[in-house]
Amino acid sequence: MADQYTMQDPTTQYPKAGPEFQQQQPEPGIQKDMTPVPDSGEKSYRGTGRLTGRKAVVTGADSGIGRAAAIAYAREGADVVLSYLPEEEADAQEVVKLIEEAGRKAVTVPGDLKDEQYCVQLIETAVKELGGIDILANVAGKQQFVPEIADLTTEQFDHTFKTNVYSLFWLCKAAIKHMKPGSSIINTSSIQAYNPSPILLDYATTKSAINTFSKALAQQVAEKGIRVNVVAPGPVWTPLQIVGGQPEEALKDFGSQTPLGRPGQPMEMAPAYVFLASQESSYVSGETLNANGGTPTP
Repeated sequence: MADQYTMQDPTTQYPKAGPEFQQQQPEPGIQKDMTPVPDSGEKSYRGTGRLTGRKAVVTGADSGIGRAAAIAYAREGADVVLSYLPEEEADAQEVVKLIEEAGRKAVTVPGDLKDEQYCVQLIETAVKELGGIDILANVAGKQQFVPEIADLTTEQFDHTFKTNVYSLFWLCKAAIKHMKPGSSIINTSSIQAYNPSPILLDYATTKSAINTFSKALAQQVAEKGIRVNVVAPGPVWTPLQIVGGQPEEALKDFGSQTPLGRPGQPMEMAPAYVFLASQESSYVSGETLNANGGTPTP
């Protein structure tokens, strides 16, 4: 399989969506049971030592974009602490194996990001097990479509904000006190922050909040030598989509509206997370890197 350094036509590099994409699983979803199985770089990401000796925490590290970031970080030379829900253990253990095959240390810390104490403990575990933290990649997210605001419950609104925004606050607050100059925080927004779908009212709102939170925090911690940036993916084929993130009937056309005409794969997001974690982006902070298949953003 070609890696990220092989020149390819981006319109045909991965398959377009079709009827085979129509499927549903109960939350939180298992990546290995999806059809087709997303490419998180298991065989396609090639590292070049860009993060040698770094210490990373990745949320949502069991599947999708978080899985791709964790694999890439390990292959670039970083040790990785993996955060994921206990129900996602099967996917997480596959990532552990890949990290260890890359010669790096993998530490699993399953738990619920809606719990402040879990978020604090996640960072403390990273400091204890890895000897510090200099990369925090906040990737995990909750997305559930609801067509009408009348049917959007306070409970779902609260869970979406706690997973997507509150956890960001708790994790950044806990991590920054341990971060040395040169450290990097990478948060995850979405095309939904700029072009919100009416059925994703709560999710889209959190993604806009993440952009603003990150721009403010970047200015606050700049004098500490810590950078804060954002990756904003477009439609990417992950378990988030098949656990109620999109209507099942819509998945056959997933990503077809992008200029490149197809959904992205998690592996295609990984280089953005590596770039923003590496010293190559030393003069980039408070920025949002859009990886959305060519859709214009403000």
